[in-house]
Amino acid sequence: MSTYSDRLKALRDQLKSDRLDGFVVPLTDEHMSEYVGEYAQRLAWLTGFQGSAGNAVVLPEAAAIFTDGRYTLQVREQVDGNDWQYVPVPQQSIAGWLSEFAPEGGRIGYDPWLHTRDWVKEATKALAERGAELVAVTRNPIDAVWSDHPSPSLARLTVHPDEAAGRSSADKRQEVADWLAERKADAVVLSALDSIAWLLNIRGRDVDHTPVALSYAIVNADGTADFFVAPEKMTDAVAQHLGNAVRVHPRTAFDDALRGFTGKRVAADPERAVAAIFDGLDAGGAKILSVRDPVVLAKALKNPAEIAGHKAAQARDGAAIVRFLRWVSETAPKGGLTELDCVAKLQAFRGETGLLKDTSFDTISAAGGHGASPHYRVDAASNAELKMGQLYLVDSGGQYEDGTTDITRVLPIGEPTAEMRDRFTRVLKGHIAIDVAQWPEGITGGQLDSFARRPLWEVGLDYAHGTGHGVGAFLAVHEGPQRIAAPNYAGSGQSEILRAGMICSNEPGYYKAGEYGIRIENLALIVERTLDDGAKVLGFETLTWAPIERDLINPALLTEDELNWLNNYHARVIEKIGPLLEGEDKAWLMEKCAPVERSTS
Repeated sequence: MSTYSDRLKALRDQLKSDRLDGFVVPLTDEHMSEYVGEYAQRLAWLTGFQGSAGNAVVLPEAAAIFTDGRYTLQVREQVDGNDWQYVPVPQQSIAGWLSEFAPEGGRIGYDPWLHTRDWVKEATKALAERGAELVAVTRNPIDAVWSDHPSPSLARLTVHPDEAAGRSSADKRQEVADWLAERKADAVVLSALDSIAWLLNIRGRDVDHTPVALSYAIVNADGTADFFVAPEKMTDAVAQHLGNAVRVHPRTAFDDALRGFTGKRVAADPERAVAAIFDGLDAGGAKILSVRDPVVLAKALKNPAEIAGHKAAQARDGAAIVRFLRWVSETAPKGGLTELDCVAKLQAFRGETGLLKDTSFDTISAAGGHGASPHYRVDAASNAELKMGQLYLVDSGGQYEDGTTDITRVLPIGEPTAEMRDRFTRVLKGHIAIDVAQWPEGITGGQLDSFARRPLWEVGLDYAHGTGHGVGAFLAVHEGPQRIAAPNYAGSGQSEILRAGMICSNEPGYYKAGEYGIRIENLALIVERTLDDGAKVLGFETLTWAPIERDLINPALLTEDELNWLNNYHARVIEKIGPLLEGEDKAWLMEKCAPVERSTS
């Protein structure tokens, strides 16, 4: 089908054939993943939207796409407004929209392998107000009209060595068994791909940017596990690594396995396990415990080996970033340099480390007004030249066996305006406020979020995304359960207590539509500290090392403490990254990290 309008028409024809009056299209897979394999890119195939969070609803006479504030500009660039209504979330929910626009008495379809049970309950209730019903489909109607629909990946599994993981799979599974014993439960169903990868110390190549494998796992009270994965993905090395305590089954056997727990107490995560998993357990007569996947918190609390690996990966990655920033700053003013050129060059610098496994997400390479879309994704159609007078924003990361990186920096192409410097400095002040924060145990990420916003709030400005997210260890670049985000900003996790061992991003920003975007992002480890009076507090230890653009800073806006933070940070950058660079790259680093003085204009 040549156009997205054609695809929308084909879906409507298929819905009519299936006796449905609408269908809900999420951007996820059977594992509630953020990044999904090509076979699960149904929302992108139908609408053209390339963001990493969104949903759509198709009705006979209306269609709507739901995105949060990160994608306000992007969705309008990529999705045809003649075919689709743009609906902002969280201001409006899918259920709320359906209660207003669904045909009275209509049948609205959904794929139970792509939605949570709570969402099904919410949508069912909303539709009931219009005398309509929510109908589970056995075959996704998009798959029926997607003629060249890709098959799920069959890439081979790999072993994640215990030295990098810091703990054996047997040790991790015993921890889950102890968790089950505390709850007098017989088993727990794991469907989140990063949970399974972490638990079994395996990695995969089924999803771009996240080294996971399409699979399910059921961990039993005796510490054994049943692992459901396509047989083609197994290797002798992986089988030997898993051992006899992990029984391997075809992935297709998982649905039937859910029905084998009659009378047993089985735990499943209502946020990460799809409705079909609960349906299967119900059908088999299991007694379901709706609780969070026990791996989620254990995985977030990094052990010494993971922390050491992260630090090594961050230093290596930082050196590649420095080489890239120097190259952009010297190449862009000559003209002809494009956003895609930058993506390729940055990946090449990372690749020259010899240790890069993948990028941790699609590089956000954004010149000028493109930077105002926080999750902009450049392609051949949008590819723009970096021009004099613009800001260039680059948000990128690498996947290495010892760690996952995520960093954002902004460069001026030519001379920045006074406004650009003011906004950048306010974002820097917010970044510093998070970095130096200390708090007693029991504080949540949501409680820290406003620290980063205050310098912008003081002049009536803000940004429409959270301030920080968790990061995995050679796993997902966006990892829960923790976040630094107030409730009114996109995403969950703002009520999660921050604990030592968690890694968070620190990334306040500012975006001026059509003109520029600013974001300063480092990763930081939460550590415990002892104050002079013996009191215990938590705080951040910076992990990311790369210059913060001095030409965009207005020192007059910085307090003495903030200026000291900046100069101390740059001194540490030289200490961490300097030994990994040489020649002109090292000279450039030294210049960019020289102390900033109050008298600088």
